[in-house]
Amino acid sequence: MGDSLVADDVASPTERSGETSIPKPLLYAVLVLAVAALGTAGYRALVQPWHPYGDGDMSYLDRVDKRSLSGGDLTHYHFGKFAYEQRAPNLAWGWDFMFEAGDGVFERRVSPAVLSRARYDADGLGPIYNHTACLACHIADGRAQPVASEEGIAQEGLLMRLSVPGNHPDGAPTPHPVYGGQLGDRGIPVQYAKGKDGRRKVVQKEVRAEGVLIIRYEEIAGQYVDGTPYTLTKPVYEITNLSRGPIGADTMFSPRIANMVSGIGLLEAIPEETILAMADPKDENGDGISGRPQMVRHPDTGELALGRFGWKAETASVKHQVAAAAVNDMGMTSSMFIDEPCTKFQPLCNNARSGNDGSGPEYTDEQITQMENYVQLLGVPGRRGVREERTQRGEAAFRAANCTGCHIETLVTGGHEIERLNGQTIHPYTDMLLHDMGKGLADERPSWQASGHEWRTPPLWGIGLVPVVNGHTRFLHDGRARNLEEAVLWHGGEAKKSRDAFLLMDKQTRADLIYFLESL
Repeated sequence: MGDSLVADDVASPTERSGETSIPKPLLYAVLVLAVAALGTAGYRALVQPWHPYGDGDMSYLDRVDKRSLSGGDLTHYHFGKFAYEQRAPNLAWGWDFMFEAGDGVFERRVSPAVLSRARYDADGLGPIYNHTACLACHIADGRAQPVASEEGIAQEGLLMRLSVPGNHPDGAPTPHPVYGGQLGDRGIPVQYAKGKDGRRKVVQKEVRAEGVLIIRYEEIAGQYVDGTPYTLTKPVYEITNLSRGPIGADTMFSPRIANMVSGIGLLEAIPEETILAMADPKDENGDGISGRPQMVRHPDTGELALGRFGWKAETASVKHQVAAAAVNDMGMTSSMFIDEPCTKFQPLCNNARSGNDGSGPEYTDEQITQMENYVQLLGVPGRRGVREERTQRGEAAFRAANCTGCHIETLVTGGHEIERLNGQTIHPYTDMLLHDMGKGLADERPSWQASGHEWRTPPLWGIGLVPVVNGHTRFLHDGRARNLEEAVLWHGGEAKKSRDAFLLMDKQTRADLIYFLESL
């Protein structure tokens, strides 16, 4: 017999056809590498864009004075005209994309809905509004100033809230029955289109502005204990050219200036329990300071929530603040605030064309989210001159006057859905609480838990760059203070002891304290 065949000697079909077989170990290795490559690609596409950090070098944090890190590692060191518009350093590319997209929406000027033969070109501005873009009031993401002309006409960026007495169980303000919750000092113009006969016809009637806000100032004289005189200016407001008749003697007014927006994401990330722990509504420690939390109804959930933003902390989140400003200041609706700012006594306003061809909100959810992320991811300018002897003397005077009783220097963030905002040790100089600031700064309009005398402690970080970014030195909620010194002198109520301590200081110590504020 011939040589016998064993199983290993039998040619496989592949071998018989002339093909080469792939060893199983090599095949497994290729499959493992392919799966790993797909996993890496998926990770880069789906996970890496939303990391807390990008691939940039942040070793500079090891070289800077830690006292200058006002916003933790979201601090930047750009101190020019664009200091308030800087993004947080080293964002992952997904967040960087959202920042850029939101910046575009924030800066873009919107226009009224216009009907043409070809298309319905509709932003949906107004019909009654104050300005056409977020950036138009928050100039360079900074502070507005109150007066633009010798006639006293209010500057863009100063608005007037309105309400009448009411009994809302939550304390929410009751809008004026005719003019609503905010004076609209602009209205959309008349619009024309050509008909089939070629003649021009009105397709949108003019919606008149509700009125013109006029500001006059009264001077108040005073002097320091050392005999140095000073003057303060108190605003007196008048509304003229009212479109729907007299506004009524029971109307309550509250002027508000547009403030800088950088750092708001970090303020949103301060844990609620941290803010509540700083409250002392009954002044149990006897220091004369009795800050208390604001509570507002959140439009997303319908539940009461801690108020954080605005001069009286009337909005509970960055999204709430963005959407409320869009509808109140520009008349741009969203899914959070779907109704135009028109009352039943304003038929032209109610009948005006809406954006999106009337098929939905004028700002999409995507646009609101983009603006929300833009504001959340703005960085904070670092402190300057922290090692200077004069800055340190001013800081000591600030603490000695117990200004830190409300302007809390250091807080730690946590619990935010954007991971980059968590675990940051920040120096905002605020407790986010409401404080009675005395009769001098009071307006007539209570809002939620805030009385007319109460205001949220504004953060002080970045305040020294207002002259550089915005070209003025107007401060406080209505811009009445012509400089930081006057802002201190207007403090009363719970801050009276600190103001009195400032009055007692000698001229050099006062100047050092202001120099410290300018370093923030």
